[in-house]
Amino acid sequence: MKELTYEILNKIETPSDLRKLKVEQLPQLCEELRDDIIHELSVNPGHLASSLGVVELTVALHYVYNTPEDRIVWDVGHQAYGHKILTGRRKTFNTNRKLHGLRPFPSPAESEYDTFTCGHASNSISAAIGMAVAAKALGKKRKVVAVIGDGAMSGGLAFEGLNNVSSTPNDILIILNDNNMSIDRSVGGMKQYLLNLNKTETYNNVRHRIATWLRGKGMLSDQRKHGLIRLTNALKSAISHQQNVFEGMNIRYFSPIDGHDVIGIVRVLRQLKDFEGPKLLHLHTVKGKGYKPAEENAITWHAPGKFDVDTGERIVSECEGQPLKFQEIFGHTLLELAKSNDRIVGVTPAMPSGCSLNIMMKEMPSRCFDVGIAEGHAVTFSAGMAKDGLTPFCNIYSAFAQRAYDNIIHDAAILGLPLVICLDRAGLVGEDGPTHHGAFDIASLRVIPGVTIASPMDERELRHLMYTAQLPGKGVFVIRYPRGRGVCPDWQCPMEEVPVGTGRRLREGTDVAVLSFGPIGNNVTQAIKSLEEEGSSLSIAHYDMRFAKPLDHTLLEEVSTRFDRIVTIEDGCIAGGFGSAVAEWFSDHGKQVSLHRLGLPDQFVEHGTVDELQQLVGIDAESIKKTILSL
Repeated sequence: MKELTYEILNKIETPSDLRKLKVEQLPQLCEELRDDIIHELSVNPGHLASSLGVVELTVALHYVYNTPEDRIVWDVGHQAYGHKILTGRRKTFNTNRKLHGLRPFPSPAESEYDTFTCGHASNSISAAIGMAVAAKALGKKRKVVAVIGDGAMSGGLAFEGLNNVSSTPNDILIILNDNNMSIDRSVGGMKQYLLNLNKTETYNNVRHRIATWLRGKGMLSDQRKHGLIRLTNALKSAISHQQNVFEGMNIRYFSPIDGHDVIGIVRVLRQLKDFEGPKLLHLHTVKGKGYKPAEENAITWHAPGKFDVDTGERIVSECEGQPLKFQEIFGHTLLELAKSNDRIVGVTPAMPSGCSLNIMMKEMPSRCFDVGIAEGHAVTFSAGMAKDGLTPFCNIYSAFAQRAYDNIIHDAAILGLPLVICLDRAGLVGEDGPTHHGAFDIASLRVIPGVTIASPMDERELRHLMYTAQLPGKGVFVIRYPRGRGVCPDWQCPMEEVPVGTGRRLREGTDVAVLSFGPIGNNVTQAIKSLEEEGSSLSIAHYDMRFAKPLDHTLLEEVSTRFDRIVTIEDGCIAGGFGSAVAEWFSDHGKQVSLHRLGLPDQFVEHGTVDELQQLVGIDAESIKKTILSL
C-alpha cells in the first residue's frame, strides 16, 4: 500500500477543523484517515478491522454534528480509532493501549468527545436516550446519536433501550452499522432479519413531506406526531404485508445505505438531523474496508497484532515449543470430554474463536451454540439444558459474565443445576484495560450458596478441573483461568477427579506460608526460587489452594497451626476475594495469625501489558519476594 502525504488529515486537530472542509474533500480525508490507522496499527497493535469499517461514518458524523456539544455514543470502542484521531489525539495515538497512554476504548475521563464508557456491547441506546432526556430537561438543543453494530444489536440491553426509546419523547438517531460481524460472524434471528430488511427511499420522503406539512399547520404535537408514526407504519405494513420491527416500536426506519459513501452519508445525516422523534438509519459496511487482508479475513484482522502493511503478512512471535494458551487447552479438553460424555454441550456468547469453542464446533457443530452477544441468555439457556439432562460448558469472559450475575443466581444456583461456567480472561487481561479485566468474579460469586469456584495453577490442573466439573452431582461449577499461555508444553495428561474443596502443598517450609489461588501461583514459585538463588535463609511453604469455595479446611488448619505469618495471593480484587475468604475462615475458627493479602487494589486498574500491570499492583514475582522479605 502506497503511503499518502496526508494533505488534509495533517490540517485537522479537532472536528471544528473538519467542518471547515468542502464536502467534496471528504473522500480524500477518509482515504488518508484509513491509511493512517493501518500504518499506526501495523506497529502498535489494536483493533484494526472494526475501525476501518466505520471511517466514512466517523468523518460524516463529526462533519454534520457539532461535537462535542452534540453527543455521539459509540457501542464498543473497537470501532472508534478514527474518532480518536479526529478528536485531538492523533499526535498521541502511538501510545494507544500502552501503559499510561491513550485508553483502549473511548472514555469521558480521556476526552470530552468520548461521551460514555464503551468497552462492553449493547449499552449505547440506553445511554443515548438518557442523554436525550437530560438535554430536554435542562433545555439544551443537543443532538444525540447512538452508533451500534448488528452484533451488539443482539444483546438484550439494546432491546430494552429500544423499548424505552419508543415510549419516551426524544429525537435521538440510532445508526445501525450492519457488517454481519461482531468479532466472529453475527448469529441468530436478528442477523437474518437485517439481511432481509429493506425499504424504499420514496416512502420515507413521502412521510417526511406529510410531517413537514402537518408541522407547518401546527398539527404535529408530540401526541399527534406519535399517532402519525403509528398510522403510517400501519399503512406500510398493510401495503407490504410485513412489519418492520423498528417501526413497530414507533422508531422511524431509514433503509440501508452504503456505509462507505461519505458524501451520501453526509447528505442523509443532514436530512435526518432536524427530524423529530426517534430514528434509525441502517448502514451496510464492510469490516476491514480498504485493506484487502482485513476485508478477506475480518475475524483474524479484528486484532491482528503487528503486520507488514505492504504484504499483509502478520508478524507473529515465535511460538514453537511454547505452551498453548489456556483457552486452547479448554477447547481441546472440551472436545475430548464431549467424545466420552454425550451429554456435554458447549455455549458461548459470540466468542467461539476467542474462547476456542470453535475446536469442538468443527467436529460437533450440533452440540455447540453461539448465542450472540447475550451473556445473561447464555447462562439461562445453559441452565435450561442442564435442567433437562444435559451438561453445558458455558464459556464467558470473566468481565462479560458480570452481565449475567442474576442469571447465575436465579436460574442456575437456586436450582443447583449441573452447569459448568468457564470464565476465560480472568484476572488482569492487559491492554484492553479496566472494562475487560476479570477482577470481580471471585468476590461476586463466592457469596452465592452452592457455587463451586476453582482455578487451575497450570494447564494439567485445568484438564483435571474440567473433568471433575462434568461428573454427576457437582452443581454450578465455576472454573476461572487467565488470558495467555500457560507453563506446560506437555499438557496432554490423563484426566483425574479433583476432590472438591481440596488444595495441595507444593513446598514445605517453616517460616512463612504462601497460599495462592490459580495461575498466579507460578509467580510465587518464581519468587521463592529467586530468594533461594540469592541465598535467603527463609523457609517458605507454598500451597496451591485450587478452590476459593469451598476452601480446604484441612490445609487451613495445618497452616494456622504451623505458621504465624501467612500470605494470600490472587489475580482478582482483594476486597471480598480469596484472601478475604481465608481471613474469614481464620476469624471464624479463632485463629490468631498475621495475614497479608495480595491482589488487585480497590480501584480500576489501567491498561498495559500483563507483566507491567502485575508489577503495578504488586503481584509479580519481584513484588511477592519483597512482601515475603518484609514479613
